Amino acid sequence: MAQHPPTESAGLWSPRYRSLTIGLVLTITLVASEALAVSTIMPIVAEDLAGGDRTLYGWVFSSFILASLVGIAAAGVMIDRGSLTRPYLLGLGLFSVGLVVGGLAPSMPVLVGGRVLQGLGAGAIPAVAYVAIGRALPERLRAQMFATMSTAWVLPGLLGPFIAGLVAELFHWRLVFLGLLPLIAIAAVMAVPAIRAIPASTAVAREHDVAIDARRRLPLALILTLGAGLAIAGLTDASLWPGIPLIVVGLAIGIPAFARLTPPGTLRAARGLPAAVLLRGILTFAFFCADAYVALAFQEWRGTTAIVAGIALTAATLSWTSGAWIQARLIGRIGPRPLVRTGFLVVGLGILSFSLVLSPQVPVWVGIVTWAVAGLGMGFSYSPLSLTVLREASPETQGASTAGLQLSDVLGTAFGTGVGGALIASGARSGAEEWVGLAATFAVGVVAAGIGLSLAGRLPRAGHATAPAHARPIEAPELAGEPAIAGVGPVSRGEPTR
Repeated sequence: MAQHPPTESAGLWSPRYRSLTIGLVLTITLVASEALAVSTIMPIVAEDLAGGDRTLYGWVFSSFILASLVGIAAAGVMIDRGSLTRPYLLGLGLFSVGLVVGGLAPSMPVLVGGRVLQGLGAGAIPAVAYVAIGRALPERLRAQMFATMSTAWVLPGLLGPFIAGLVAELFHWRLVFLGLLPLIAIAAVMAVPAIRAIPASTAVAREHDVAIDARRRLPLALILTLGAGLAIAGLTDASLWPGIPLIVVGLAIGIPAFARLTPPGTLRAARGLPAAVLLRGILTFAFFCADAYVALAFQEWRGTTAIVAGIALTAATLSWTSGAWIQARLIGRIGPRPLVRTGFLVVGLGILSFSLVLSPQVPVWVGIVTWAVAGLGMGFSYSPLSLTVLREASPETQGASTAGLQLSDVLGTAFGTGVGGALIASGARSGAEEWVGLAATFAVGVVAAGIGLSLAGRLPRAGHATAPAHARPIEAPELAGEPAIAGVGPVSRGEPTR
Protein backbone atom coordinates (compact mmCIF):
# COMPACT_ATOMS: atom_id res chain seq x y z
CA MET A 1 0.00 0.00 0.00
CA ALA A 2 2.21 2.85 1.27
CA GLN A 3 5.23 1.28 -0.45
CA HIS A 4 3.99 2.64 -3.76
CA PRO A 5 3.49 6.31 -4.63
CA PRO A 6 -0.16 7.27 -4.22
CA THR A 7 -2.21 8.00 -7.30
CA GLU A 8 -4.12 11.24 -7.65
CA SER A 9 -7.42 9.47 -8.22
CA ALA A 10 -7.32 7.03 -5.32
CA GLY A 11 -9.74 7.88 -2.52
CA LEU A 12 -10.15 6.62 1.02
CA TRP A 13 -12.49 3.88 -0.14
CA SER A 14 -10.42 2.86 -3.16
CA PRO A 15 -8.77 -0.59 -3.07
CA ARG A 16 -5.46 1.06 -2.17
CA TYR A 17 -6.69 2.51 1.13
CA ARG A 18 -9.95 0.70 1.85
CA SER A 19 -8.61 -1.83 4.37
CA LEU A 20 -6.79 0.81 6.38
CA THR A 21 -9.80 3.13 6.38
CA ILE A 22 -12.26 0.45 7.46
CA GLY A 23 -9.90 -1.04 10.03
CA LEU A 24 -9.11 2.26 11.77
CA VAL A 25 -12.69 3.52 11.68
CA LEU A 26 -14.02 0.23 13.04
CA THR A 27 -11.41 0.23 15.80
CA ILE A 28 -12.30 3.76 16.89
CA THR A 29 -16.00 2.93 16.69
CA LEU A 30 -15.53 -0.01 19.07
CA VAL A 31 -13.57 2.07 21.57
CA ALA A 32 -16.24 4.77 21.38
CA SER A 33 -19.04 2.24 21.82
CA GLU A 34 -17.40 0.79 24.92
CA ALA A 35 -16.89 4.22 26.43
CA LEU A 36 -20.51 5.26 26.00
CA ALA A 37 -21.79 1.84 27.06
CA VAL A 38 -19.93 1.88 30.38
CA SER A 39 -21.44 5.25 31.30
CA THR A 40 -24.90 3.85 30.62
CA ILE A 41 -24.67 0.57 32.53
CA MET A 42 -22.52 1.59 35.50
CA PRO A 43 -25.43 2.04 37.96
CA ILE A 44 -26.51 -1.55 37.22
CA VAL A 45 -22.92 -2.80 37.49
CA ALA A 46 -22.32 -1.03 40.82
CA GLU A 47 -25.53 -2.44 42.26
CA ASP A 48 -24.59 -5.96 41.18
CA LEU A 49 -20.92 -5.91 42.26
CA ALA A 50 -20.97 -3.57 45.24
CA GLY A 51 -24.53 -3.62 46.49
CA GLY A 52 -24.93 0.05 45.66
CA ASP A 53 -21.64 1.13 47.31
CA ARG A 54 -20.36 4.15 45.33
CA THR A 55 -16.83 4.23 46.77
CA LEU A 56 -15.18 2.98 43.57
CA TYR A 57 -17.78 4.30 41.12
CA GLY A 58 -15.66 7.23 39.95
CA TRP A 59 -12.55 5.07 39.71
CA VAL A 60 -14.16 2.97 36.98
CA PHE A 61 -13.85 6.06 34.77
CA SER A 62 -10.74 7.71 36.22
CA SER A 63 -8.63 4.55 36.08
CA PHE A 64 -9.33 4.20 32.37
CA ILE A 65 -8.33 7.78 31.67
CA LEU A 66 -5.17 7.75 33.77
CA ALA A 67 -4.04 4.47 32.22
CA SER A 68 -4.59 5.92 28.77
CA LEU A 69 -1.91 8.56 29.49
CA VAL A 70 0.64 5.80 29.96
CA GLY A 71 -0.67 3.85 26.98
CA ILE A 72 -0.32 6.76 24.59
CA ALA A 73 3.14 7.70 25.81
CA ALA A 74 4.40 4.10 25.61
CA ALA A 75 2.88 3.63 22.15
CA GLY A 76 4.65 6.74 20.93
CA VAL A 77 8.03 5.40 22.00
CA MET A 78 7.30 1.99 20.42
CA ILE A 79 6.24 3.64 17.16
CA ASP A 80 9.53 5.51 16.85
CA ARG A 81 11.52 2.35 17.50
CA GLY A 82 9.78 0.03 15.05
CA SER A 83 6.72 -0.62 12.90
CA LEU A 84 3.13 0.27 13.70
CA THR A 85 1.94 -3.33 13.89
CA ARG A 86 3.38 -4.08 17.32
CA PRO A 87 1.80 -1.15 19.24
CA TYR A 88 -1.49 -1.62 17.39
CA LEU A 89 -1.75 -5.30 18.27
CA LEU A 90 -0.57 -4.65 21.81
CA GLY A 91 -3.18 -1.93 22.20
CA LEU A 92 -5.99 -4.12 20.89
CA GLY A 93 -4.73 -7.03 22.99
CA LEU A 94 -4.70 -5.06 26.24
CA PHE A 95 -8.09 -3.56 25.43
CA SER A 96 -9.50 -7.05 24.76
CA VAL A 97 -8.04 -8.53 27.95
CA GLY A 98 -9.51 -5.58 29.85
CA LEU A 99 -12.92 -6.35 28.36
CA VAL A 100 -12.65 -9.97 29.49
CA VAL A 101 -11.60 -8.93 33.01
CA GLY A 102 -14.42 -6.39 33.17
CA GLY A 103 -16.99 -8.79 31.80
CA LEU A 104 -16.06 -11.51 34.29
CA ALA A 105 -15.29 -9.21 37.25
CA PRO A 106 -16.58 -10.58 40.59
CA SER A 107 -16.07 -7.26 42.39
CA MET A 108 -15.59 -3.53 41.82
CA PRO A 109 -11.79 -3.62 42.45
CA VAL A 110 -11.40 -6.26 39.74
CA LEU A 111 -13.55 -4.18 37.40
CA VAL A 112 -11.31 -1.16 38.03
CA GLY A 113 -8.31 -3.36 37.19
CA GLY A 114 -9.97 -4.35 33.95
CA ARG A 115 -10.56 -0.70 33.13
CA VAL A 116 -6.86 0.00 33.66
CA LEU A 117 -6.03 -2.61 31.01
CA GLN A 118 -8.65 -1.16 28.70
CA GLY A 119 -7.19 2.33 29.15
CA LEU A 120 -3.65 1.15 28.42
CA GLY A 121 -4.85 -0.47 25.21
CA ALA A 122 -7.18 2.31 24.12
CA GLY A 123 -4.42 4.86 24.67
CA ALA A 124 -2.22 3.24 22.03
CA ILE A 125 -4.82 3.34 19.27
CA PRO A 126 -4.86 7.12 18.51
CA ALA A 127 -1.05 7.24 18.33
CA VAL A 128 -1.01 4.40 15.80
CA ALA A 129 -3.84 5.98 13.82
CA TYR A 130 -2.04 9.33 13.61
CA VAL A 131 1.16 7.81 12.22
CA ALA A 132 -0.67 5.42 9.90
CA ILE A 133 -2.54 8.33 8.33
CA GLY A 134 0.59 10.45 8.07
CA ARG A 135 2.72 7.74 6.47
CA ALA A 136 0.16 5.94 4.32
CA LEU A 137 -2.10 8.67 2.95
CA PRO A 138 -1.25 11.56 0.64
CA GLU A 139 -1.74 15.08 1.93
CA ARG A 140 -5.01 15.55 0.05
CA LEU A 141 -6.66 12.63 1.91
CA ARG A 142 -5.46 13.24 5.47
CA ALA A 143 -8.02 15.86 6.48
CA GLN A 144 -10.76 13.71 4.95
CA MET A 145 -9.54 10.71 6.95
CA PHE A 146 -9.53 12.64 10.22
CA ALA A 147 -13.09 13.82 9.50
CA THR A 148 -14.11 10.25 8.67
CA MET A 149 -12.61 8.98 11.92
CA SER A 150 -14.39 11.71 13.87
CA THR A 151 -17.72 10.44 12.59
CA ALA A 152 -16.89 7.09 14.18
CA TRP A 153 -18.50 8.57 17.31
CA VAL A 154 -21.82 9.28 15.62
CA LEU A 155 -23.13 5.72 15.26
CA PRO A 156 -22.04 4.72 18.81
CA GLY A 157 -23.61 7.93 20.05
CA LEU A 158 -26.87 7.14 18.30
CA LEU A 159 -27.15 3.47 19.16
CA GLY A 160 -24.46 2.61 21.72
CA PRO A 161 -26.11 3.82 24.94
CA PHE A 162 -29.52 2.53 23.88
CA ILE A 163 -28.20 -0.92 22.91
CA ALA A 164 -26.07 -1.13 26.06
CA GLY A 165 -29.04 -0.26 28.24
CA LEU A 166 -31.24 -2.75 26.38
CA VAL A 167 -28.69 -5.57 26.73
CA ALA A 168 -28.16 -4.81 30.42
CA GLU A 169 -31.89 -4.70 31.14
CA LEU A 170 -32.96 -7.74 29.08
CA PHE A 171 -29.90 -9.99 29.43
CA HIS A 172 -26.89 -9.05 31.57
CA TRP A 173 -24.47 -6.15 31.81
CA ARG A 174 -21.52 -8.54 31.36
CA LEU A 175 -22.51 -9.06 27.73
CA VAL A 176 -21.87 -5.36 27.10
CA PHE A 177 -18.17 -5.98 27.76
CA LEU A 178 -17.82 -9.45 26.29
CA GLY A 179 -19.96 -8.80 23.22
CA LEU A 180 -17.34 -6.47 21.72
CA LEU A 181 -14.65 -9.15 21.50
CA PRO A 182 -15.73 -10.66 18.14
CA LEU A 183 -15.94 -7.19 16.60
CA ILE A 184 -12.43 -6.37 17.80
CA ALA A 185 -11.16 -9.50 16.06
CA ILE A 186 -12.81 -8.33 12.82
CA ALA A 187 -11.20 -4.89 13.17
CA ALA A 188 -7.79 -6.48 13.63
CA VAL A 189 -8.22 -8.70 10.58
CA MET A 190 -9.11 -5.65 8.48
CA ALA A 191 -6.45 -3.28 9.76
CA VAL A 192 -3.33 -5.35 10.50
CA PRO A 193 -2.39 -6.21 6.88
CA ALA A 194 -2.73 -2.55 5.89
CA ILE A 195 -0.79 -1.33 8.92
CA ARG A 196 1.94 -3.93 8.39
CA ALA A 197 2.46 -2.59 4.86
CA ILE A 198 3.23 0.91 6.15
CA PRO A 199 7.01 1.40 6.24
CA ALA A 200 8.94 3.22 8.92
CA SER A 201 9.66 6.88 8.28
CA THR A 202 12.66 7.63 6.09
CA ALA A 203 13.37 10.85 7.95
CA VAL A 204 16.01 9.21 10.15
CA ALA A 205 17.38 12.41 11.65
CA ARG A 206 13.93 13.67 12.46
CA GLU A 207 12.90 10.38 14.03
CA HIS A 208 16.10 10.35 16.10
CA ASP A 209 15.27 13.79 17.49
CA VAL A 210 11.67 12.77 18.18
CA ALA A 211 12.79 9.56 19.89
CA ILE A 212 15.05 11.56 22.20
CA ASP A 213 12.15 13.88 23.00
CA ALA A 214 9.90 10.86 23.64
CA ARG A 215 12.42 9.35 26.06
CA ARG A 216 12.55 12.63 27.93
CA ARG A 217 8.81 13.16 28.06
CA LEU A 218 7.68 9.59 28.77
CA PRO A 219 9.06 9.69 32.35
CA LEU A 220 7.32 13.04 32.85
CA ALA A 221 4.07 11.50 31.61
CA LEU A 222 4.48 8.63 34.06
CA ILE A 223 5.20 11.07 36.90
CA LEU A 224 2.15 13.12 35.96
CA THR A 225 -0.01 9.99 35.86
CA LEU A 226 1.23 9.00 39.31
CA GLY A 227 0.54 12.46 40.69
CA ALA A 228 -2.91 12.58 39.15
CA GLY A 229 -3.69 9.11 40.47
CA LEU A 230 -2.64 10.03 44.01
CA ALA A 231 -4.68 13.22 43.92
CA ILE A 232 -7.77 11.43 42.62
CA ALA A 233 -7.26 8.68 45.22
CA GLY A 234 -7.27 11.36 47.90
CA LEU A 235 -10.41 12.88 46.47
CA THR A 236 -12.11 9.49 46.31
CA ASP A 237 -11.15 8.73 49.92
CA ALA A 238 -13.13 11.82 50.94
CA SER A 239 -11.53 11.98 54.40
CA LEU A 240 -8.90 14.05 56.20
CA TRP A 241 -6.56 11.06 56.50
CA PRO A 242 -5.16 9.83 54.20
CA GLY A 243 -7.23 11.84 51.74
CA ILE A 244 -5.68 15.28 52.23
CA PRO A 245 -2.03 14.06 52.23
CA LEU A 246 -2.65 12.08 49.07
CA ILE A 247 -4.08 15.13 47.35
CA VAL A 248 -1.17 17.33 48.47
CA VAL A 249 1.49 14.82 47.41
CA GLY A 250 -0.26 14.13 44.11
CA LEU A 251 -0.47 17.81 43.22
CA ALA A 252 3.12 18.41 44.32
CA ILE A 253 4.27 15.66 41.96
CA GLY A 254 1.89 16.34 39.10
CA ILE A 255 1.86 20.12 38.72
CA PRO A 256 5.60 20.50 37.87
CA ALA A 257 5.34 17.64 35.36
CA PHE A 258 2.26 19.22 33.81
CA ALA A 259 4.07 22.55 33.51
CA ARG A 260 6.97 20.91 31.66
CA LEU A 261 4.68 18.95 29.33
CA THR A 262 2.63 21.98 28.27
CA PRO A 263 3.53 25.30 26.61
CA PRO A 264 5.11 27.92 28.93
CA GLY A 265 2.45 30.01 30.63
CA THR A 266 -0.27 27.37 30.55
CA LEU A 267 -0.82 27.32 34.32
CA ARG A 268 -1.33 31.10 34.38
CA ALA A 269 -3.48 31.08 31.22
CA ALA A 270 -1.13 33.33 29.25
CA ARG A 271 -2.79 34.81 26.19
CA GLY A 272 -2.99 32.80 23.01
CA LEU A 273 -1.79 29.22 22.85
CA PRO A 274 -1.24 28.61 26.61
CA ALA A 275 -4.74 29.84 27.40
CA ALA A 276 -6.22 27.51 24.79
CA VAL A 277 -4.40 24.54 26.32
CA LEU A 278 -5.61 25.35 29.83
CA LEU A 279 -9.15 26.07 28.67
CA ARG A 280 -9.39 22.65 27.06
CA GLY A 281 -8.78 21.01 30.43
CA ILE A 282 -11.28 23.30 32.16
CA LEU A 283 -13.86 22.51 29.47
CA THR A 284 -13.53 18.73 29.80
CA PHE A 285 -13.45 19.02 33.60
CA ALA A 286 -16.73 20.96 33.63
CA PHE A 287 -18.56 18.65 31.24
CA PHE A 288 -17.33 15.24 32.35
CA CYS A 289 -17.62 16.09 36.03
CA ALA A 290 -21.35 15.88 35.38
CA ASP A 291 -21.49 13.58 32.34
CA ALA A 292 -20.12 10.53 34.14
CA TYR A 293 -22.99 10.73 36.64
CA VAL A 294 -25.90 11.53 34.35
CA ALA A 295 -26.90 7.85 34.21
CA LEU A 296 -26.65 7.64 38.00
CA ALA A 297 -29.02 10.58 38.39
CA PHE A 298 -31.56 9.02 36.07
CA GLN A 299 -31.41 5.44 37.22
CA GLU A 300 -30.65 5.57 40.93
CA TRP A 301 -32.29 8.82 41.97
CA ARG A 302 -35.19 9.10 39.51
CA GLY A 303 -35.67 5.33 39.14
CA THR A 304 -35.65 5.21 35.34
CA THR A 305 -34.28 2.36 33.25
CA ALA A 306 -30.83 2.30 31.69
CA ILE A 307 -32.54 2.86 28.34
CA VAL A 308 -33.70 6.34 29.39
CA ALA A 309 -30.21 7.22 30.57
CA GLY A 310 -28.85 5.99 27.24
CA ILE A 311 -31.24 8.28 25.37
CA ALA A 312 -29.90 11.27 27.33
CA LEU A 313 -26.30 10.39 26.47
CA THR A 314 -27.27 9.88 22.84
CA ALA A 315 -28.96 13.28 22.77
CA ALA A 316 -25.78 14.91 24.04
CA THR A 317 -23.72 13.11 21.41
CA LEU A 318 -25.96 14.35 18.61
CA SER A 319 -26.07 17.92 19.92
CA TRP A 320 -22.26 17.92 20.30
CA THR A 321 -22.02 16.95 16.63
CA SER A 322 -24.49 19.69 15.67
CA GLY A 323 -22.54 22.29 17.62
CA ALA A 324 -19.32 21.19 15.92
CA TRP A 325 -20.80 21.71 12.47
CA ILE A 326 -22.20 25.11 13.47
CA GLN A 327 -18.85 26.35 14.77
CA ALA A 328 -17.11 25.07 11.62
CA ARG A 329 -19.24 27.46 9.58
CA LEU A 330 -18.70 30.44 11.86
CA ILE A 331 -15.13 30.33 13.11
CA GLY A 332 -13.57 31.70 9.94
CA ARG A 333 -15.67 34.87 10.29
CA ILE A 334 -15.79 35.50 14.02
CA GLY A 335 -12.75 33.65 15.38
CA PRO A 336 -12.48 31.21 18.30
CA ARG A 337 -13.06 33.59 21.22
CA PRO A 338 -16.85 34.15 20.89
CA LEU A 339 -17.44 30.49 20.09
CA VAL A 340 -15.52 29.29 23.14
CA ARG A 341 -17.28 31.86 25.33
CA THR A 342 -20.65 30.73 24.01
CA GLY A 343 -19.67 27.11 24.50
CA PHE A 344 -18.72 27.57 28.15
CA LEU A 345 -21.90 29.53 28.78
CA VAL A 346 -24.11 26.89 27.17
CA VAL A 347 -22.30 24.03 28.95
CA GLY A 348 -22.79 25.78 32.29
CA LEU A 349 -26.45 26.48 31.62
CA GLY A 350 -26.97 22.90 30.44
CA ILE A 351 -25.47 21.40 33.60
CA LEU A 352 -27.38 23.82 35.82
CA SER A 353 -30.65 23.05 34.04
CA PHE A 354 -30.02 19.32 34.15
CA SER A 355 -29.65 19.47 37.92
CA LEU A 356 -33.35 20.33 38.08
CA VAL A 357 -34.09 16.70 37.23
CA LEU A 358 -32.99 15.84 40.77
CA SER A 359 -36.36 17.19 41.85
CA PRO A 360 -39.05 14.49 41.61
CA GLN A 361 -41.49 17.15 40.43
CA VAL A 362 -39.50 17.81 37.24
CA PRO A 363 -40.33 15.49 34.31
CA VAL A 364 -37.56 13.14 33.22
CA TRP A 365 -37.67 14.44 29.66
CA VAL A 366 -36.38 17.77 30.94
CA GLY A 367 -33.16 16.03 31.90
CA ILE A 368 -32.79 14.58 28.40
CA VAL A 369 -33.29 17.97 26.75
CA THR A 370 -31.04 19.90 29.13
CA TRP A 371 -28.21 17.41 28.82
CA ALA A 372 -28.43 17.81 25.07
CA VAL A 373 -27.95 21.55 25.68
CA ALA A 374 -24.70 20.84 27.53
CA GLY A 375 -23.52 18.69 24.61
CA LEU A 376 -24.28 21.55 22.21
CA GLY A 377 -21.98 23.81 24.22
CA MET A 378 -19.17 21.28 23.91
CA GLY A 379 -19.64 21.25 20.16
CA PHE A 380 -19.29 25.03 20.04
CA SER A 381 -16.09 25.21 22.06
CA TYR A 382 -14.10 22.00 21.67
CA SER A 383 -12.69 22.28 18.13
CA PRO A 384 -11.95 26.06 18.22
CA LEU A 385 -9.45 25.37 21.01
CA SER A 386 -7.73 22.78 18.83
CA LEU A 387 -7.57 25.20 15.91
CA THR A 388 -6.13 27.93 18.13
CA VAL A 389 -3.28 25.70 19.25
CA LEU A 390 -2.50 24.51 15.73
CA ARG A 391 -2.54 28.09 14.41
CA GLU A 392 -0.60 29.73 17.25
CA ALA A 393 2.16 27.10 17.57
CA SER A 394 5.28 27.46 15.47
CA PRO A 395 5.96 24.61 13.01
CA GLU A 396 8.80 23.23 15.12
CA THR A 397 6.66 23.14 18.29
CA GLN A 398 3.28 22.20 16.80
CA GLY A 399 3.47 18.54 17.81
CA ALA A 400 4.50 19.27 21.40
CA SER A 401 1.89 22.02 21.72
CA THR A 402 -0.89 19.75 20.47
CA ALA A 403 0.29 17.02 22.84
CA GLY A 404 0.00 19.55 25.65
CA LEU A 405 -3.55 20.27 24.54
CA GLN A 406 -4.38 16.56 24.62
CA LEU A 407 -2.74 16.22 28.01
CA SER A 408 -4.89 19.00 29.41
CA ASP A 409 -7.92 17.39 27.77
CA VAL A 410 -7.39 13.99 29.37
CA LEU A 411 -6.48 15.38 32.79
CA GLY A 412 -9.56 17.58 32.79
CA THR A 413 -11.69 14.51 32.16
CA ALA A 414 -9.88 12.49 34.81
CA PHE A 415 -10.15 15.12 37.51
CA GLY A 416 -13.71 15.96 36.57
CA THR A 417 -14.86 12.38 36.99
CA GLY A 418 -12.64 12.02 40.08
CA VAL A 419 -14.02 15.09 41.82
CA GLY A 420 -17.56 14.03 40.96
CA GLY A 421 -16.95 10.56 42.34
CA ALA A 422 -15.42 12.02 45.50
CA LEU A 423 -18.43 14.25 46.14
CA ILE A 424 -20.87 11.39 45.60
CA ALA A 425 -18.86 9.04 47.82
CA SER A 426 -18.58 11.71 50.51
CA GLY A 427 -22.32 12.28 50.46
CA ALA A 428 -22.98 8.55 50.74
CA ARG A 429 -20.59 8.16 53.68
CA SER A 430 -22.17 11.07 55.52
CA GLY A 431 -25.58 9.41 55.28
CA ALA A 432 -27.05 12.16 53.09
CA GLU A 433 -29.62 11.39 50.43
CA GLU A 434 -28.11 10.53 47.07
CA TRP A 435 -29.26 13.74 45.42
CA VAL A 436 -26.97 15.77 47.70
CA GLY A 437 -23.76 14.32 46.24
CA LEU A 438 -25.15 14.59 42.72
CA ALA A 439 -26.17 18.21 43.24
CA ALA A 440 -22.69 19.07 44.56
CA THR A 441 -21.13 17.40 41.52
CA PHE A 442 -23.26 19.36 39.10
CA ALA A 443 -22.54 22.58 41.00
CA VAL A 444 -18.79 22.05 40.60
CA GLY A 445 -19.31 21.58 36.86
CA VAL A 446 -21.20 24.87 36.67
CA VAL A 447 -18.47 26.71 38.58
CA ALA A 448 -15.77 25.26 36.29
CA ALA A 449 -17.73 26.41 33.24
CA GLY A 450 -17.92 29.88 34.76
CA ILE A 451 -14.14 29.95 35.25
CA GLY A 452 -13.65 28.93 31.63
CA LEU A 453 -16.04 31.65 30.50
CA SER A 454 -14.03 34.28 32.41
CA LEU A 455 -10.73 33.10 30.88
CA ALA A 456 -11.97 32.77 27.28
CA GLY A 457 -11.12 36.43 26.67
CA ARG A 458 -7.45 35.41 26.54
CA LEU A 459 -8.00 33.65 23.22
CA PRO A 460 -7.33 35.39 19.88
CA ARG A 461 -10.10 37.62 18.58
CA ALA A 462 -10.35 36.24 15.08
CA GLY A 463 -9.13 33.24 13.11
CA HIS A 464 -8.08 32.85 9.54
CA ALA A 465 -8.99 29.20 9.07
CA THR A 466 -12.03 27.05 9.49
CA ALA A 467 -12.11 24.28 12.03
CA PRO A 468 -13.02 20.75 11.06
CA ALA A 469 -16.40 19.52 12.18
CA HIS A 470 -15.53 17.00 14.87
CA ALA A 471 -18.24 14.97 16.52
CA ARG A 472 -16.12 13.05 19.01
CA PRO A 473 -12.74 13.98 17.57
CA ILE A 474 -9.55 12.04 17.44
CA GLU A 475 -7.52 15.00 16.36
CA ALA A 476 -4.39 15.08 14.23
CA PRO A 477 -1.41 16.01 16.36
CA GLU A 478 0.12 17.71 13.32
CA LEU A 479 -1.33 18.53 9.97
CA ALA A 480 1.70 16.93 8.33
CA GLY A 481 0.77 13.64 9.94
CA GLU A 482 3.56 13.27 12.52
CA PRO A 483 2.44 11.77 15.84
CA ALA A 484 2.34 13.83 18.98
CA ILE A 485 4.31 11.28 20.95
CA ALA A 486 5.08 13.78 23.61
CA GLY A 487 2.93 11.87 25.98
CA VAL A 488 -0.79 11.97 25.56
CA GLY A 489 -3.79 12.09 23.29
CA PRO A 490 -7.52 12.13 23.73
CA VAL A 491 -9.40 8.96 24.44
CA SER A 492 -12.78 10.29 23.70
CA ARG A 493 -15.35 10.05 26.40
CA GLY A 494 -13.48 7.51 28.30
CA GLU A 495 -13.37 7.76 28.42
CA PRO A 496 -11.83 11.49 26.94
CA THR A 497 -13.02 13.25 25.24
CA ARG A 498 -15.81 13.31 22.91
